[in-house]
Amino acid sequence: MLFSSTYQHELFTTQKGSVLQCDLSDKIYLNFKELSFAFKIQDFLAFRRKVQAVNIHEMIFNISDQYDFEILEFPQNQLSLKLTLCDIVQLRELLDGARFAIEMYSMLHEVLGDFEVV
Repeated sequence: MLFSSTYQHELFTTQKGSVLQCDLSDKIYLNFKELSFAFKIQDFLAFRRKVQAVNIHEMIFNISDQYDFEILEFPQNQLSLKLTLCDIVQLRELLDGARFAIEMYSMLHEVLGDFEVV
């Protein structure tokens, strides 16, 4: 369930998806390939690490059918995704951009205290 935009802040958006942070629920919302997922911040970062761990080099150069896609399972969120190489590259871009935004807002909060992004 997504809340009113008053509580949501866009962290990062690409043509394939977006990542929002909800202050009310303290969750990160990932929208990718017409799917939506809600994560606690720790789960979001763990999911990002799992996506980063996929060996895309192997997927590119191995012609075996088993390397045509990767299945990522994340039981904490009852999530199972079957992703192609292109999906993984696009998802990495989205997750990396969101992580950068989270770190930047965290650093700004440390330095400036409470602030509002305009």
